[in-house]
Amino acid sequence: MKCIMSVALVAAISFALAPAADAKGCIKGSIVGGVAGHMAGHGKLGAAAGCAIGHHEANKADANKANAQAPADRK
Repeated sequence: MKCIMSVALVAAISFALAPAADAKGCIKGSIVGGVAGHMAGHGKLGAAAGCAIGHHEANKADANKANAQAPADRK
């Protein structure tokens, strides 16, 4: 019993001290991918792929937005 409590305490402390994840696009992508994967019989695989694609698209949109807002240095 002490071993189980020790492992649970270590897990709780490590989760509490872990840095926050940047999940832009991942939640929305995993929901859409999970539903599409469920229809095809592969819900978990669809959710994982949807998360990866959603995160990629969010980063691409952020990069485009940063480039659009950057001032043009023209003489």
